[in-house]
Amino acid sequence: MARERKVLDALDTAKTQWYHFTAVVIAGMGFFTDAYDLFSISLVTKVLGRIYYFNPDSKSPGTLPPNVSAAVNGVAFCGTLAGQLFFGWLGDKMGRKKVYGMTLMLMVICCLASGLSFGSSAKGVMATLCFFRFWLGFGIGGDYPLSATIMSEYANKRTRGAFIAAVFAMQGFGNLTGGIVAIIVSAAFKAGFDAPAYKDDRAGSTVPQADYAWRIVLMFGAIPALLTYYWRMKMPETARYTALVAKNDKQAAADMARVLNVELVDEQEKAVMAEEAAARREQYGLFSREFARRHGHHLLGTTVCWFVLDIAFYSQNLFQKDIYTAVQWLPKADTMNALEEMFKISRAQTLVALCGTIPGYWFTVFFIDIIGRFAIQLGGFFLMTAFMLGLAVPYHHWTTPGNHVGFVVMYAFTFFFANFGPNSTTFIVPAEIFPARLRSTCHGISSAAGKMGAIVGSFGFLYAAQSTDPSKTDVGYPPGIGVRNSLFVLAGCNVVGFFFTFLVPESKGKSLEELSGENDMEAEPAAAANSYRQTVPDSGQVE
Repeated sequence: MARERKVLDALDTAKTQWYHFTAVVIAGMGFFTDAYDLFSISLVTKVLGRIYYFNPDSKSPGTLPPNVSAAVNGVAFCGTLAGQLFFGWLGDKMGRKKVYGMTLMLMVICCLASGLSFGSSAKGVMATLCFFRFWLGFGIGGDYPLSATIMSEYANKRTRGAFIAAVFAMQGFGNLTGGIVAIIVSAAFKAGFDAPAYKDDRAGSTVPQADYAWRIVLMFGAIPALLTYYWRMKMPETARYTALVAKNDKQAAADMARVLNVELVDEQEKAVMAEEAAARREQYGLFSREFARRHGHHLLGTTVCWFVLDIAFYSQNLFQKDIYTAVQWLPKADTMNALEEMFKISRAQTLVALCGTIPGYWFTVFFIDIIGRFAIQLGGFFLMTAFMLGLAVPYHHWTTPGNHVGFVVMYAFTFFFANFGPNSTTFIVPAEIFPARLRSTCHGISSAAGKMGAIVGSFGFLYAAQSTDPSKTDVGYPPGIGVRNSLFVLAGCNVVGFFFTFLVPESKGKSLEELSGENDMEAEPAAAANSYRQTVPDSGQVE
């Protein structure tokens, strides 16, 4: 117990060192790959529709049918949800390091396989693409609980929030890189294989080589993951897992002395009574009454907040097409060829990532250990609600000519305060407040709830946001409640997140053991030992 306490204290008080930044890069590259793989599909769906669902009799270019679009975009989210639950549990059973390598190799293999999707028909290509993207999502899902848990267990308590936020912020660079790669690929193919616009030549507007463009974009995501694999395997197991779960405090001390350049001196062992009490210390499980008493409300808070946040966050993607049209980034589809449309969509989404997504993430990195998680999450939900209502109440005003700039500004602020707010904190807090032996599992449960919200947001509102007028809906979609009413619903989701934030404790400046209550459990053996000493006379005492 003495050595274990020494290791944990050394981790909490260790100065920020080069290894901390190395861990951010290694863990963050996983999230870079996650974001690239999850969101790059939205850059190529228009091309997929033109290639595989071309109708020579239609005045509009081919598009993915609603059910196919939902499957192609959503199957990775379903895989991610399953992976978060499975690998989160496995990370607590086998250790963070062992499982970390599994998830990365699964991502590399399925990323390459997605680009090699085969078949002689549209149905065959879409089916194989969905199959491999499900398993790609399964691997991505494991990265959520493992990356967050590993970074939280390596970091010191003073800068822990910034380091976990920096890992998560790599998502922004993944989004940005996806857009840049798609721009380069589409521009290169367009220069080499130029074609007329769809209205001028329906069949000729999509050159056969466009089938290679989308595959290259998807397969590129395997490169950063593959480059990171060696360094992930070189990382030692986290000292907190080794000491608190594997019960090998000697190995934990040796690992941390090596990577953090600190000397951990052995201390005299505690009294026999204290050791026996420690061995009997209650190791409550996830479904026990003790867990419900200590952390049940915390888990409820993290899952509900992440669920409603992702409904709102992923639903914002629905309105990007309106913004692109408002600022005239995207002309009508029939005025472009397939590769030109891919280029302009990629350029628009790259600008959104550069101006709205990335700044919000890094504001969180710089301020989270100053302001605190609670204030950032609460303020983020509040301001997201305010800006969504600011879009919804005068929605008809914003969509009239001359007012589009205001709509874009309001939309950008909604995105900014999602990232400088609950989109970051919902990832960070579950990695801090639960016991070491359940930390990865609880983070997996929380992130899976978020991914369930993403599925609702991406597809439920894909239908809900359709116009109430059947003549104005997108091809193949039934009437919905309209964009304005959808914004009101999303604002309501943010209000729910605002109130459930009060169930989650502030973790700024506290050790993981203090937050999880493991310090309280360690105090019980010491108290038992003190009581024992008071009742048993010292062997050298003269009576």
